[in-house]
Amino acid sequence: MTNEDLQAIVEATSLKYFERPFVHHAIFNKRLRTTGGRYLLQTHDIEINPHLIEAADDDTVLIGIIKHELIHYHLHTQGLPHQHRDREFRNELKRIDAPRFAPSVPERYKWHYQCENGHDVYRMRRIDIRKYVCGRCGSKLKLISKK
Repeated sequence: MTNEDLQAIVEATSLKYFERPFVHHAIFNKRLRTTGGRYLLQTHDIEINPHLIEAADDDTVLIGIIKHELIHYHLHTQGLPHQHRDREFRNELKRIDAPRFAPSVPERYKWHYQCENGHDVYRMRRIDIRKYVCGRCGSKLKLISKK
């Protein structure tokens, strides 16, 4: 999916659920790690985490994230309270059935270790198993797999 496809989906979703146009930009941002998307207050743009879209099997996750960010967008452009704790925001979440939180982003670990007691240890970088031990029980580690 490209940024142009995302822009078209956001515009269509805005018209369908809010009956208002989305006249700013919607783009993918690969630097987002722990969130599904974000609404930028200064530029009124929306950024979406592409890692969540790749991990999801269907488009309901994407549509849910878009609806959530569009609530921020439309409330802010109307001058209404637009933060998660505000009553207007929560009412809009219920009205259009949008998720309050994005699903967790899948971890992308490369190295899988296991200790002698069966505890799994995952790391992004390789570690020296002669030097490091299990953080839970202190026993020796062995390499199980590398992704």
